[in-house]
Amino acid sequence: MSGHTPEEIHHHVKIYIRVFAALAALTVLTVGVSYIKLPVMAAILVALFIATIKSSLVAAFFMHLANEKKIIYWILLPAVAFFLVLLVLISYS
Repeated sequence: MSGHTPEEIHHHVKIYIRVFAALAALTVLTVGVSYIKLPVMAAILVALFIATIKSSLVAAFFMHLANEKKIIYWILLPAVAFFLVLLVLISYS
Protein backbone atom coordinates (compact mmCIF):
# COMPACT_ATOMS: atom_id res chain seq x y z
CA MET A 1 0.00 0.00 0.00
CA SER A 2 1.16 3.50 -0.70
CA GLY A 3 -0.17 4.94 2.56
CA HIS A 4 -2.05 7.85 1.01
CA THR A 5 -5.30 8.91 2.60
CA PRO A 6 -8.44 9.32 0.50
CA GLU A 7 -8.27 13.08 1.11
CA GLU A 8 -4.76 13.28 -0.34
CA ILE A 9 -5.80 11.26 -3.38
CA HIS A 10 -8.89 13.45 -3.87
CA HIS A 11 -6.70 16.57 -3.64
CA HIS A 12 -4.32 15.24 -6.31
CA VAL A 13 -7.19 14.24 -8.59
CA LYS A 14 -8.65 17.75 -8.31
CA ILE A 15 -5.28 19.21 -9.32
CA TYR A 16 -5.01 16.84 -12.29
CA ILE A 17 -8.51 17.76 -13.46
CA ARG A 18 -7.71 21.48 -13.21
CA VAL A 19 -4.49 21.02 -15.17
CA PHE A 20 -6.35 18.99 -17.80
CA ALA A 21 -8.97 21.74 -18.09
CA ALA A 22 -6.24 24.36 -18.46
CA LEU A 23 -4.53 22.27 -21.16
CA ALA A 24 -7.81 21.84 -23.01
CA ALA A 25 -8.53 25.58 -22.80
CA LEU A 26 -5.05 26.42 -24.04
CA THR A 27 -5.48 23.99 -26.93
CA VAL A 28 -8.74 25.72 -27.88
CA LEU A 29 -6.92 29.06 -27.59
CA THR A 30 -4.16 27.79 -29.89
CA VAL A 31 -6.70 26.76 -32.50
CA GLY A 32 -8.53 30.07 -32.13
CA VAL A 33 -5.33 32.06 -32.58
CA SER A 34 -4.55 30.08 -35.73
CA TYR A 35 -7.68 31.55 -37.36
CA ILE A 36 -6.60 35.13 -36.62
CA LYS A 37 -4.77 36.74 -39.51
CA LEU A 38 -1.44 37.50 -37.84
CA PRO A 39 1.90 38.03 -39.49
CA VAL A 40 3.86 34.80 -39.66
CA MET A 41 6.42 35.78 -37.02
CA ALA A 42 3.74 36.98 -34.60
CA ALA A 43 1.72 33.80 -35.12
CA ILE A 44 4.78 31.67 -34.41
CA LEU A 45 5.61 33.66 -31.27
CA VAL A 46 2.06 33.37 -29.93
CA ALA A 47 1.95 29.65 -30.68
CA LEU A 48 5.31 29.10 -28.99
CA PHE A 49 4.21 31.11 -25.95
CA ILE A 50 1.07 29.01 -25.54
CA ALA A 51 3.05 25.79 -26.13
CA THR A 52 5.54 26.85 -23.47
CA ILE A 53 2.76 27.33 -20.93
CA LYS A 54 1.26 23.95 -21.83
CA SER A 55 4.58 22.13 -21.61
CA SER A 56 5.31 23.80 -18.26
CA LEU A 57 1.99 22.56 -16.90
CA VAL A 58 2.68 19.03 -18.10
CA ALA A 59 6.20 19.01 -16.68
CA ALA A 60 5.20 20.56 -13.36
CA PHE A 61 2.18 18.45 -12.56
CA PHE A 62 2.06 15.29 -14.66
CA MET A 63 5.82 14.71 -14.43
CA HIS A 64 5.77 15.80 -10.76
CA LEU A 65 8.52 18.39 -11.16
CA ALA A 66 6.60 20.93 -9.06
CA ASN A 67 7.52 18.98 -5.92
CA GLU A 68 11.15 18.32 -6.82
CA LYS A 69 14.00 19.80 -4.90
CA LYS A 70 15.72 22.89 -6.26
CA ILE A 71 18.78 20.89 -7.36
CA ILE A 72 16.80 19.39 -10.25
CA TYR A 73 16.33 22.87 -11.70
CA TRP A 74 20.05 23.54 -11.55
CA ILE A 75 20.66 20.25 -13.33
CA LEU A 76 18.10 21.01 -16.03
CA LEU A 77 19.19 24.62 -16.55
CA PRO A 78 22.25 23.77 -18.73
CA ALA A 79 20.10 21.53 -20.91
CA VAL A 80 17.58 24.31 -21.46
CA ALA A 81 20.37 26.80 -22.18
CA PHE A 82 21.94 24.39 -24.68
CA PHE A 83 18.57 23.90 -26.37
CA LEU A 84 18.06 27.65 -26.69
CA VAL A 85 21.54 28.09 -28.13
CA LEU A 86 20.78 25.41 -30.72
CA LEU A 87 17.51 27.11 -31.64
CA VAL A 88 19.28 30.45 -32.14
CA LEU A 89 22.06 28.87 -34.20
CA ILE A 90 19.59 27.04 -36.41
CA SER A 91 17.50 30.14 -36.96
CA TYR A 92 20.53 32.13 -38.14
CA SER A 93 21.74 29.52 -40.61
